[in-house]
Amino acid sequence: MKNRIFPRIVVALLAVWLPALRAQEALEVVGGLRGMVDRYLTGLAKQCWERRAEAIARISTQEQVAERQAYVRSKVLEALGGFPEKTPLNARITGTLERDGYRIEKLIYESLPRFYVTANVYVPTRGTPPFPAVLGTAGHSASGKAYSNYQRVWISLARRGVLVLAYDPPGQGERQEYLDDVTGRPRFGPTGQHMMAGVQCFLTGTNFARYELWDGIRAVDYLLSRSDVDPQRIGVIGNSGGGTQTAYLQVVEPRLALAAPSCYITAWEKLWFEPGPQDAEQNFAGFLADGLDFADFLIAFAPKPLKVLTAIRDYFPIDGARAAYREARRIYEILGAAERVDFFEYDDGHGWSKPRREATYRWVQQWLNRKVEEGVEEEFPTEPEENLHCTPTGQVLTSLKGETVYSLNRAFAEKIYPERAATKVRDPASLRSMVRAVLGIGEPRQNIAAARYGEVGRDGYRIEKIALETEPGITVPALVFVPAAAKRPLRAILYVNSAGKAADAARGGDLEALAQAGFLAMAPDLRGWGESGPPPGKWEYSGVWRTVMRAMLVGRSLLGMQVFDLLGCLRYLSSRADVDQAQIGVLGKGNGGIVALIAAALEPRIARVALEGSVLSYMDIVRAPLHENLIDLLVAGVLRHFDLPDLAAAVAPRPLWLVAPRTPWGAAAPLDRAAAEYGALGRSLRVLARPEGWSFLKVYADWLK
Repeated sequence: MKNRIFPRIVVALLAVWLPALRAQEALEVVGGLRGMVDRYLTGLAKQCWERRAEAIARISTQEQVAERQAYVRSKVLEALGGFPEKTPLNARITGTLERDGYRIEKLIYESLPRFYVTANVYVPTRGTPPFPAVLGTAGHSASGKAYSNYQRVWISLARRGVLVLAYDPPGQGERQEYLDDVTGRPRFGPTGQHMMAGVQCFLTGTNFARYELWDGIRAVDYLLSRSDVDPQRIGVIGNSGGGTQTAYLQVVEPRLALAAPSCYITAWEKLWFEPGPQDAEQNFAGFLADGLDFADFLIAFAPKPLKVLTAIRDYFPIDGARAAYREARRIYEILGAAERVDFFEYDDGHGWSKPRREATYRWVQQWLNRKVEEGVEEEFPTEPEENLHCTPTGQVLTSLKGETVYSLNRAFAEKIYPERAATKVRDPASLRSMVRAVLGIGEPRQNIAAARYGEVGRDGYRIEKIALETEPGITVPALVFVPAAAKRPLRAILYVNSAGKAADAARGGDLEALAQAGFLAMAPDLRGWGESGPPPGKWEYSGVWRTVMRAMLVGRSLLGMQVFDLLGCLRYLSSRADVDQAQIGVLGKGNGGIVALIAAALEPRIARVALEGSVLSYMDIVRAPLHENLIDLLVAGVLRHFDLPDLAAAVAPRPLWLVAPRTPWGAAAPLDRAAAEYGALGRSLRVLARPEGWSFLKVYADWLK
């Protein structure tokens, strides 16, 4: 019986799926555009790498080394958004564990007011203080400082007479920042937590790493307050995400005397595609455009003792690590300190494995403890995670209810928001100029020709399949819905949906409604949408995330490039003999609504604009505890310059409709608040819902008049 039913089910499903698949295939224009944006960005990145290689090759004197180091520090601090003022640490020990050869002090300090850092201090109980000390920076382990492999490092060093301060980064260990209200468990892993708050930090012109590094800088302040620590012998070590923090602290913390980053250092040219950009804190805005690379973290530390620890089969490519070391070694040689830089590799995968741990002990002993040894790691038990908790509940949020990166960044945004550049701009022309500069939008080509790829016939209209080259290397495929009987020249709508040009192109869809109402409607796949969408991502990093990070690294934004494409589409549409140039509107759906709004603010020839299902402002994103599906709107530092409601002044007095606006987490936004935020448009503004089942024309009839 089952054998007879199964073929019938398959036939029934195929009857439903095949027409949809045929329709999708029929509406593809060019094909082969997957990954186009990443290829374009790769060309920009190569220019950055070549310029940097020339700059590094010119360094030949100690004075030039010092100039390079100062430049690296200034650019890293700029990308971090600077550091806050130092405030009281309010350090306190909440408990102690006595162990053989060392004790563990459970420490809580405040790197910022009520921003509690949970840490374990491994204090040698043999030998004579003051001891050398190291900061133990944790990688992306959910248990943070208490991860067993990390404990092995802290204990091994303490038994060797080195005091270790190991602390939890935000989003890890006792500092989970997104706890489920019902289960009390983290909503996301460490990477997800860093990216959730990291996006919001980018919008304020800062970086998630700003808070990680400030924890580390204040940890040095704490160590210097202890009489059992030698202030001249403080180092920093860490693996993976801890290797990231170690490398950054090499640049921003001058009081460090030694560093040993593990499983992080490589070269962007090798990392670019496989595995590509990763966590928010590992990407600095404009990093490649500023002529920087991983090796600069090493160069900035010279001539202090530095050992790069690597894995041959790591996903941080070993070829890049070797190249970075060669660069750094040449700088150390110029400074007469070649013996102070070293490189260790082992044929295994990512992680602080025993060979790399033992190489770390040898380096720390040589330079901080003035001992030469093989660094053999003994067998010993590690502590259960709960034994190392500094808080009663094992979580800062439930025990102390302190600040998070999200709350601190939101407070920072509220502080800078009233002073954003747009509040000081006095006319629409100046606002347009500023927006173009922030988004990197130049003027589109004067003449943009369309390559034709055939037509699809429909009742009462046809669909032209065309492709535009908005700039070398960028193809924008589009569907143009042309009504048959409407009077020429036609009123036209640029219809931009971030779900792709085909999302509303089916029979009975919104694009058909426009054509049947006598409008020519052009639906493009702006770069990164539809046919030119990014390849699938890897691990927690979506293809869109990686494309957006690549753009940011080379000093661009996907949003700015999409607005440029849309302005190119407008040029093309204006050139058509069957289009009324004075009657071209733009309708954007989802994140396409933001592209439409910016384009309308920049281009006075757009007669009207409507946004459907779009967020209202960047400040809404920063204020939201959670957000989703907004990565492609990311513009580093945008809130220092303008927000989306500021663009209303450049749109007025043309009609602007906000239809079914959404919150950053996808819910319906209150209409009255939307009206208040965009109130500068006055009577040109209309805010309305789109109830389920309402047809396109029922919603938009007045807008189309």
